[in-house]
Amino acid sequence: VQLQACGGGLVQAGGSLRLSCAASGRTYSDYAMGWFRQAPGKDREFVAAISWRGGRTYYSDSAKGRFTISRDNAKPTAYLQMDSLKPEDTAVYYCAADYANSMHKMTFRSAYKYWGQGTQVTVSS
Repeated sequence: VQLQACGGGLVQAGGSLRLSCAASGRTYSDYAMGWFRQAPGKDREFVAAISWRGGRTYYSDSAKGRFTISRDNAKPTAYLQMDSLKPEDTAVYYCAADYANSMHKMTFRSAYKYWGQGTQVTVSS
């Protein structure tokens, strides 16, 4: 599976962005998808994950209530809708994919084999 993330940019605090992660590879629809982010000088952290059919979603505490993960297996693309953005959301955002035996495990970076290249999100105050 190859992943291509896009949709990042510069936005003011309180604004919104929608990230997309386009996938290639015939087994994409079998994989759980996740979004992670990495701010300068910090570790890459979990943001959100979605099961292969889209029926289960997981969010970090910082993303809960503001971000929404979704997917369209027909396209095939995963999305991260980010609303009420804050300056602390500034980071490079990465999408990732892999089989999921347990969705809880998909909140961990080590659970993913396939990664996109990242897209920069900058939120100004």
